[in-house]
Amino acid sequence: ASLFRQIEAKYGVPAGPLIAIWGMETAFGRFTGNQNVLSAVATLAYDCRRSAFFTEHLYHMLRLVGSGRVSANAKGAMHGELGQTQFMPKAIAKYAVGDLNSTTGALMSTANFLVAHGWRRGAGYQPGQPNFRAIQGWNAASVYQRAIAEMGAQIDR
Repeated sequence: ASLFRQIEAKYGVPAGPLIAIWGMETAFGRFTGNQNVLSAVATLAYDCRRSAFFTEHLYHMLRLVGSGRVSANAKGAMHGELGQTQFMPKAIAKYAVGDLNSTTGALMSTANFLVAHGWRRGAGYQPGQPNFRAIQGWNAASVYQRAIAEMGAQIDR
C-alpha cells in the first residue's frame, strides 16, 4: 500500500490501473517470459506483417544492449516485452525509471509511461474520460483497454 501511495503522490496515477496492468501482463510478476528478447524482436522485424513496428523496437533494443541498460541475453515475452509490466524496447528507452524486473521499478515506470501519454492527476480513466487515452497508449487492443479501466475502477473502489 505504501508503494502505491508513493507512486500516486509522485505521478498522480492511482493503484487500480497499475495493479490491473501488472496482473494482466505477468500475474503480478510471476511470469515475465522466457524468450531471448533480442532474438524475438529481430525475428519479428524480419516478418513482413509488422516489420516497421518491430524494426523500430529492434533498433531501440540494440541501443539498450549497447549502453548496458539491457543484457543481450535478457529474457521476456515472445514479442519483445520485458519486465513485470512488459515494456517494449522503445518504451524502456523512453519511460523506464528503474529495474523493470522489480515491483517498484516496473510500477513506477508504468506510471511514468501513463503520465507521458497524457495522464492527468485526479481525472477519470473510464472510456470517455480524460485518462482513458493514456490507457489506450499502453495497449492497442480495445478489449484490453476496457478491461484495465474496469478492473482498475473495481480495485480503486
